[in-house]
Amino acid sequence: MGAESTPTLHNLPFRAADFATLPEALDYAARGDTGANFYTGRGKLYATMPYAELREASRVLARKLLGMGLQKGDRVALVAETNPDFLRFFFACQYAGLIPVALPASVNLGGHTVYVTQLRGLLESSMASVAMAPEGYASFLEEAGEGLGLKLIGSPDVFDALPETDIDFPSIQPGDTAYIQYTSGSTRFPRGVVIKQGAVMSNLAGIIVHGVCIGPGDRCFSWLPFYHDMGLVGLVLVPVASQISVDYLDTREFAMRPRQWLNLMTQTKATISFGPPFGYELCTRRLRPGEAEKYDLSNWRVAGVGAEMIRSETLTRFAKALAPAGFDDRAFLACYGMAECSLAISFAPLFEKHSTDCVDGDHHSDHQEALPIHLSENPGRARCFVDCGQPLPEYEVEIRDEEGKVLSDRLSGSIFVRGPSVMSGYFNASEETEACLSDDGWLNTGDIGYRVNGNLIITGRKKDLIIINGRNIWPQDLEYLAEHQPEVRIGDALAFSVPGVGNDELCILVVQCRESDPVKRADLADRLNRLVHMELGIDVFVELVPLHTLPRTSSGKLSRSKARQNFIESHDISNLEAATSEPELKQGSV
Repeated sequence: MGAESTPTLHNLPFRAADFATLPEALDYAARGDTGANFYTGRGKLYATMPYAELREASRVLARKLLGMGLQKGDRVALVAETNPDFLRFFFACQYAGLIPVALPASVNLGGHTVYVTQLRGLLESSMASVAMAPEGYASFLEEAGEGLGLKLIGSPDVFDALPETDIDFPSIQPGDTAYIQYTSGSTRFPRGVVIKQGAVMSNLAGIIVHGVCIGPGDRCFSWLPFYHDMGLVGLVLVPVASQISVDYLDTREFAMRPRQWLNLMTQTKATISFGPPFGYELCTRRLRPGEAEKYDLSNWRVAGVGAEMIRSETLTRFAKALAPAGFDDRAFLACYGMAECSLAISFAPLFEKHSTDCVDGDHHSDHQEALPIHLSENPGRARCFVDCGQPLPEYEVEIRDEEGKVLSDRLSGSIFVRGPSVMSGYFNASEETEACLSDDGWLNTGDIGYRVNGNLIITGRKKDLIIINGRNIWPQDLEYLAEHQPEVRIGDALAFSVPGVGNDELCILVVQCRESDPVKRADLADRLNRLVHMELGIDVFVELVPLHTLPRTSSGKLSRSKARQNFIESHDISNLEAATSEPELKQGSV
């Protein structure tokens, strides 16, 4: 691999993912002169992999894997660090008929034992036959795989040392499994989503043609982890399926130097890049006064945003801060998707400013009906949601109530989807599959939302919903109140409920607090109690915790379920109930 950027010249006719399988897509892309580039945290290009080279290296490795005696359908676990080896191993599996399983290369290992336990659980769940990890992760993987009977565990060098056998590749069909994508585990232990070749190719075509309208002049940039559905499908497979170049920055490097995103977008002149809201928020926070002018973001035509709840103010702040760099706020593209659908379900319109739907928050909580309200008339009651647009053409979306009745516009309920890129099920988990996927192909996404003139509005996860005295309370409402205090930043608060001594639920608000003065901390907790009671009419236990305390999933999303579990394990609930009945005691601090 050289260290010269892969050119963006396009010397073969553009095809928008009209292939039957991933190997066929790479075969075609390899006829051109585009490919993948990898950058250090300092913004230096350290490796390139043209698609022609990726194809050849993948096929060599595929013959070595098959020479081990692996059979079509065997699982190959890959710790998915952002480097060329992951691409090579992933596509080697495609040619060999093996099933790659991306394992997290954790941004924050969170402790040796925790990470090894996580890897072992995924190795067991996927029933992997072999496992690969880059040098920095190989010892963790080897420890995780002890006693599991894997044929081989090691770094890429270990696999490269295997003999290359003269063996025919199996025929790869649209009905074959392309990969297993583990969910982020934001609500429970991750589940392995089984995605067929035909399913992912259908989703790729939908993204390229209808969602992002990719053409031969486009170029992608990504700092998203390869083990996340948006990172893998959106920024690894989409570029291959559309024969365009892509530039990568490791997720850990982005976390340490978020402005490198802006620097490399300037340097590469990339036109497409996606990220969750917290990525845009992190960039905005780290910008120094007057610094935006040194960047050139005028080529950035699609700034995709998804993977978690989207807040309008996050996008507005980013656009305002980067306007001197030529960033056009019409580039924002709100989208909705999930691993169980390969990736994408809906996209907002291209080249339009993101739009919000503001509704009466009280009425919405009490009656699950989204009545429009003018933000200027009653800002205290308004709750605004970002519009995630129309489903892809071949997708059906229904909003259903608890009895399964399909609801009309502006009535909130569970979001069900059906389409050609829905998973075939969770790997080796028939009960979980039956619980969310019907025989006729309808998937219960687990998300709550409503529709307006065909557009999809997401309001939250069903499992996150807080029910107090029969009233639906969205955790985002409490978190919003906390994050708009001067002592608190976006992403520094999590709200959830815990079971009380009786049948009642207790509402908890955990806030990362930078303030060390006890008097000021007490003032913040008291202020939050009063705001929550005034705005939502409920009592809340406020706990102030140190920075970097709130747990995240492997893909970087804040995890309410893990925070809830941690809270329950470390508190006496009966004492909390007593505390929430006395205003001066409605806080905790660790």
